[in-house]
Amino acid sequence: MEVITIDSEAYKNIVEKIDTIADYVKGQGNPNTSTNLDNEWVDSYEVCTFLKISERTLQRLRTNGIISYSIISGKTYYTIAEIKRVLKERLIKSTDEHLQDLIKGHQEYAEQRRKNKPKMP
Repeated sequence: MEVITIDSEAYKNIVEKIDTIADYVKGQGNPNTSTNLDNEWVDSYEVCTFLKISERTLQRLRTNGIISYSIISGKTYYTIAEIKRVLKERLIKSTDEHLQDLIKGHQEYAEQRRKNKPKMP
């Protein structure tokens, strides 16, 4: 048996590349990624920014029981499926393009968090 040693920084780079490849393969292997996205949670800031609605409008929807949400540590979250439902029922005046912006923006934000997440040794 041959033992090979490498610098810890090189090892971390290799692990990052393997994780990137694994994420890519997981994404390619599942054609139903849109249904998986429906279960993703987005915060109020993302919803307001990408759907181009005010915080007050979103608050009004919550207060009137029109949109379901969860509050975690004082921050309000919504599922993408719930946002789609509200848009489909025309309870928010927005476009499909804004919804796609929300989904794309959320995916980029989630990917950035995954990349910045400290790796366990």
